[in-house]
Amino acid sequence: MNTHIPVVDTKISDLLNNRSRPVLSYEFFPPKSEKGMNALEKTVEGLLNFPPDFVTVTYGAGGSTRNLTFEIADLLRRFGYGPVMPHLTCVGNSSEELYEIADLIYEKGYRNIMTLRGDPPKGQENFEVAEGGLSCARDLASLLKARHSDFCLGVAAYPEAHPESRGEASDMDYLKSKIDAGAEFITTQLFLENQHFYRFLDRCEKAGIEIPILPGIMPALSLKQIQRISAMCGSSLPNALLEKLNSAGDNAESAMNTGILWCTEQIIDLLQHDVSGIHLYILNQIKPAMSYKLAQTFIEMTRKDSHK
Repeated sequence: MNTHIPVVDTKISDLLNNRSRPVLSYEFFPPKSEKGMNALEKTVEGLLNFPPDFVTVTYGAGGSTRNLTFEIADLLRRFGYGPVMPHLTCVGNSSEELYEIADLIYEKGYRNIMTLRGDPPKGQENFEVAEGGLSCARDLASLLKARHSDFCLGVAAYPEAHPESRGEASDMDYLKSKIDAGAEFITTQLFLENQHFYRFLDRCEKAGIEIPILPGIMPALSLKQIQRISAMCGSSLPNALLEKLNSAGDNAESAMNTGILWCTEQIIDLLQHDVSGIHLYILNQIKPAMSYKLAQTFIEMTRKDSHK
């Protein structure tokens, strides 16, 4: 008889709705090699010096890293992180398979799921619905809530526009439909100028969206990296950042420091605008997490100076 009782995670919605300060979360992705896994373990251990309020783990297209997603989630738990939120997508899964995955997540004690349609597998341009599967995150949210009503579901949003967007009004209607299906908080895709996020908040307010919204921030670690990712996510690349990264040239350390400084300035401004929290796409590295610590330190020093 198995007497093991799994840890049951706190709902992230509870953390957000009862917060006394902005929450901090990190996003990890499953490595594809043993070397990458060893590096991730060092990062996970090192980040205990900058503990977040919760962490998330991405899910490979077509389920390509499905088992690794849960392996990384379990690893994070062993190091003491929690809540741990696995991602789940519609890509490559039938509804029956999604029910099975939902049950596995639930049995392991995970109560938070980042609910996504998912990107097409590598080499495939357009999203294709799996046989017997789902076509969008809204339908996945409905399926998960029907299976386990106490799941806390996060959903994504694009401050500038989804790459497949048919317009701002359509994007907002769809976001609202995900909330109606059971989503309890929103995490945005990356943006590199905060005005995009603030305009997005204004649109959400006008649309009557009241659930917490976490800004997603990713440091530019190199010019090539941020050009590729911003193009993929439909995020614009500011000329000022482009010039700074160009000036760094082939100096990888200089480029990373430039990106972290830019990210730190973004976070300082966001925290001063009383956001619900900060979600950091840390790319399985320690240094990007320092941007939040630097921002916190700057704000604390500024407050001390103002009271002198």
